Amino acid sequence: MFDFGFWEMLMIVLVALVVVGPERLPGLARTVGFWVGKAKRMITEVKAEIHEELAAEELKKALDEQDLMEDVYEVIEETKKVGDEIKDEVDEVKDKAMPSIEDNSSQQTEVGAEKT
Repeated sequence: MFDFGFWEMLMIVLVALVVVGPERLPGLARTVGFWVGKAKRMITEVKAEIHEELAAEELKKALDEQDLMEDVYEVIEETKKVGDEIKDEVDEVKDKAMPSIEDNSSQQTEVGAEKT
């Protein structure tokens, strides 16, 4: 954030010493230290709240994606059921049609054998 080097801090202390005076400088230093500490705590709290909000938002997105995936899985399962039903119906029709096809092929074989 702010980067104060040694020389910047020395200039601030010298200016404060000249402006405030040596008698009131320790009290001023305590007051400034108190307010700087309070500001740091407040910034830390704000960062923690932002982090919590971001984590909560990520959790909400994950839950929404999971709900969407559940919907997709439901559609897939329904499609499989319909596909199985269609397959069963096709098998039934095939089973009903197979005897007549076999009868026709055996009749054609017999007719072909009679012709020769």
